[in-house]
Amino acid sequence: MNEYSYIANAHGAYIDELYEAYQADPSSVDQTWKYFFEGFNFSLKKYGEEIVDGAEVTTGGGLSFETLRKEVAVRQLINGYRSRGHLQSTTNPVRDRKDRKARLELSDYGLTEADLDTEFTAGEYLGLGKAKLKDIIAALKKIYEGTMGFEYMAIREPDVLEWFQKKVETERLNFNLSPEEKKRILTKLNEAVVFENFLHTKYVGQKRFSLEGGESTIPALDTIINEGAKHGLEEVIIGMAHRGRLNVLTNIMGKTYEEVFNEFEGNGIPEQTMGDGDVKYHLGFKSQVTTPTGQKVKLNLAANPSHLEAVDPVVIGQVRAKRDTLYDRDSKKILPILIHGDAAIAGQGVVYETVQMSNLKGYQVGGTIHFVINNQVGFTTDFEDARSSIYCTDVAKLVEAPTIHVNGDDPEAVAFAMKLAIEFRQKYQRDVFVDMVCYRRHGHNESDEPKFTQPKLYNSISKHANPRELYNKELLSRGEVDAQLAKQMDKEFRKLLNDRLNEVRQNPLPYKPQPLEVQWKQLRFATDEDFLESPDTSISEDTISLVGHALTTIPENFKPLKQIEKLLKDRKKSFFEEKKFNWAAAELLAYGSLLLDQKKVRISGQDVQRGTFSHRHAVLNDAETNEKHYSLSHISKLQGEFTIHNSLLSEYGVLGFEYGYASANPNILNVWEAQFGDFANGAQTMIDQFITSAESKWSTMNGLVMLLPHGYEGQGPEHSNARPERFLQLAAENNVVIANCTTPANFFHILRRQLTWDFRKPLIVMTPKSLLRHPKVVSSIEDFTDNKFQEVYDDSYVARSKSKVKRVLLCSGKIYYDLLEKQQQDKRKDVAIVRIEQLHPFPEVKLDKIIDAYKNMEELYWVQEEPVNMGAWTYIYRAYMNMDRRRQMQIKARKPSASPATGFAKMHAKEQENIVNASFE
Repeated sequence: MNEYSYIANAHGAYIDELYEAYQADPSSVDQTWKYFFEGFNFSLKKYGEEIVDGAEVTTGGGLSFETLRKEVAVRQLINGYRSRGHLQSTTNPVRDRKDRKARLELSDYGLTEADLDTEFTAGEYLGLGKAKLKDIIAALKKIYEGTMGFEYMAIREPDVLEWFQKKVETERLNFNLSPEEKKRILTKLNEAVVFENFLHTKYVGQKRFSLEGGESTIPALDTIINEGAKHGLEEVIIGMAHRGRLNVLTNIMGKTYEEVFNEFEGNGIPEQTMGDGDVKYHLGFKSQVTTPTGQKVKLNLAANPSHLEAVDPVVIGQVRAKRDTLYDRDSKKILPILIHGDAAIAGQGVVYETVQMSNLKGYQVGGTIHFVINNQVGFTTDFEDARSSIYCTDVAKLVEAPTIHVNGDDPEAVAFAMKLAIEFRQKYQRDVFVDMVCYRRHGHNESDEPKFTQPKLYNSISKHANPRELYNKELLSRGEVDAQLAKQMDKEFRKLLNDRLNEVRQNPLPYKPQPLEVQWKQLRFATDEDFLESPDTSISEDTISLVGHALTTIPENFKPLKQIEKLLKDRKKSFFEEKKFNWAAAELLAYGSLLLDQKKVRISGQDVQRGTFSHRHAVLNDAETNEKHYSLSHISKLQGEFTIHNSLLSEYGVLGFEYGYASANPNILNVWEAQFGDFANGAQTMIDQFITSAESKWSTMNGLVMLLPHGYEGQGPEHSNARPERFLQLAAENNVVIANCTTPANFFHILRRQLTWDFRKPLIVMTPKSLLRHPKVVSSIEDFTDNKFQEVYDDSYVARSKSKVKRVLLCSGKIYYDLLEKQQQDKRKDVAIVRIEQLHPFPEVKLDKIIDAYKNMEELYWVQEEPVNMGAWTYIYRAYMNMDRRRQMQIKARKPSASPATGFAKMHAKEQENIVNASFE
């Protein structure tokens, strides 16, 4: 019998395969199996090679098969704890754990109590050396079945797995905080508990979405900021929903108690508001704190609506923008922390989208720390009805992110979890999850009755002491604090709060806006006058030549596809011979000219490098090597940075990311393009809660550009309508710019205008599809060198015979070219076509002037492709009535419809023909 057979007989094919792999390459197996096989080979050499199958001892008086079998069994028991010990950990402070069938009994591994005093070399895998089985199990239980549970075995990289495992198994066993750290934890718990209790008694019935039950969040965040500073961290951006937000604002971010009390008292409303404001538990905050070791860390809590996880990609985008500009791409200097609720992280799809972005080139930020305040209940829903997965954090398995489950009643364990999390993130630049299992003492808000749906749970919670009391009791039992310390802390802090409240009531604080970050200080908020006339956005012929050269030049030995060779020839002809530019050329020229102004350009979305309609081709691919050539990155050595990323198949997450990026960097043209305009439907929350309302709610400017392909080409209901009516319904107070341009030059100017203004506004453009290659959709070089954005285009065809015009057609976008064809074909000088290029802010003054010039006008129509219940009609009618005109405006459009467009090409063509013909009848 050879040595390979010994292993095979000992535990079957699995070990057989492992041993075979080990013999071929010792580094190919898990480190602990490597140790085992080394020991096995040593035993063979020491005790001889002939082992009788099933006998107690070898013929040489050495290693027995039964001993070998049990060594393997103990090794598997250890692996069982590593893989499934978390299922038996005591992480729940108010409920018994459900039996998840962890299979960690001795009998599951062919072991018995008789083996407990037997020494096994498998103890070496835990760093114990050769140890008795009972000591191995005791260590395993302390590590894996205590108040912490660890999930990390999904990590595939051996070095990463080994590092994390060693931290868990070595440092957890020997973890002990210094007296100063323990006192700081008690102090932060005291602040958290007393602050909530104080608000509860002083502002009875007012919503504050308290942290009660999850107060260990405060020492947890304190720990991660302090530890992060030791690992090179300079800034933290936090995204969280409303629960516990006021506590985080005061006891982590440094917002003064007076400011919070002032808001509860209803004071501090600005005399001149920039908008409508928001409730106090949605607001953001910026500060700088000094850690106990003297390091300074910037803190930024992102403003967030009640759409819970919507802030996640926004924060990640902000971090990426700052990493790219302020921190020279060093991710270790800036950290995103996303604070989730258990129901939200499990139930909201944007969490999945955000995690899926984490390792992608265009969106990675060097890892996010996900901290879950696990209340074990949603609004009223028990966790068993809120998810199918065992854990709310199972989304972590997407990217093999380790998850640490921890009992919120054990603040020292929470501190260990946070220290491990930040060290892992800084070392490996990957996501990590900390699931702090706690409870919510009140209902969804302080006036809600949770016992209606959770009577048993809330009976238990009502009798349960808060984390501060439990921790103080623990410290007293260890003799580590004075018996009066906690009482003294409570008394002193409560007095401080009371004094601050009395001060505010006697002397209300004036409104104090959040300070602008340095990159925004050169900007101002817009006024109505800013939209009366666009600024000069023209460029020189030299600039056009430089950009054109970059767009038509490829590296030596670069072999483009044949179609791209033709594209390059056409581009060269356009730039240097005809000097006429189609939509794609004008767009690329806008980007290139901004780059030459040393601005940055970032574009992302699905297939944006070539463009959904294969028009952009901002990136060329070598036909043989697939090497990429970014044409706009090779204009000049002094140019700004150009990045363009094909995104994951996400709208909600990616649009949120780009909004966040643009909110952190005003000096970049930040563009998100939908593959089709109606794909933005999937990101409606971002549009409603951030893009169109953030300036009004939070006084936050943003220059994000959304490109939404729009137009009726007979492609059916899903690929026609970008839903301009939705954006126009959300448009008010100059909050966004909404445009439907008809010329390449006007598109060029509106893009350049974004960074020419000394304020920022989101820009939504209904971009074309068929017009990308329409022979009439071209602009001459003069339109770029001596022009600016035109909010309205008058009709040049009837310019010399305006007195003959009886009917004026107002329109926007693609249908203009259908109307133009009919007008010129029939030589209709009695009908003028006026294009409104910018729908919002509505160009009232310019349009008024144009219409007034048609002195003999008898009829005024708005013409649109969309059904009458969609498109811009209701917005235009309302805006036109605001012009105080008495003329009646009528509509030419498709009939009211539940669907955006017909799915039948022949019917589409007939409908389109009817609209055009009716406009000239």
